[in-house]
Amino acid sequence: MRQAGAAPTLQREQALWAQGTRWVAGLDEAGRGALAGPVVAAAVVVRQTTCDAALWGAVRDSKLLSPAQRSVLAAAVKTEAATWGVGVVDASVIDAIGIAAATRQAMQQALALLAWRPDHLLIDWVPLPEVATPQTVQPKADRTMVSVAAASILAKVHRDQLMDRYDLDYAGYGFAAHKGYGVAAHLAALQASGPCPIHRLTFAPLARRPVQLELCAHG
Repeated sequence: MRQAGAAPTLQREQALWAQGTRWVAGLDEAGRGALAGPVVAAAVVVRQTTCDAALWGAVRDSKLLSPAQRSVLAAAVKTEAATWGVGVVDASVIDAIGIAAATRQAMQQALALLAWRPDHLLIDWVPLPEVATPQTVQPKADRTMVSVAAASILAKVHRDQLMDRYDLDYAGYGFAAHKGYGVAAHLAALQASGPCPIHRLTFAPLARRPVQLELCAHG
């Protein structure tokens, strides 16, 4: 079994609860650095009354978990969380507005799907200046804060499922295996077939391809 690493805690959430902050949402994204597919963000609010549940001691940064572990934990998070939401921004929008703005848009979508408006946001890396809610933004927050780690799991599982479906639509790129990231097999497929409709044409090395290159007709 893959090493799950040190466990994040609810220390930050509990400190906010002690100050009277009722709804604390953790946010994280998946797919920001991929060459193909959407960027996905998730928001998770841990219910104060279930903060001692075994689940919250099991969540980790999604990158430290196996696909099977992530799948099991994602289902449990959706059951135990007070509320959760997932936002998706496609490659065409990423090309139009840039990955930073697209990531923030996905995060705002996730927030909009919560059953209640959160009183405080815990965010991994990416601040949301467009959102007036108080925020704590911390690098590697998914390694230290339970709600952010839970959000990282939901975002990763949702995006992986989308990429598995795209693997059926655009055969030959291996999306089910590498999820759109720039591994050698993916770069070789791009060299042989060119980009397909879910590729991010503004990302290197795609942005360096000849302007006249047309999208492939796969699918």
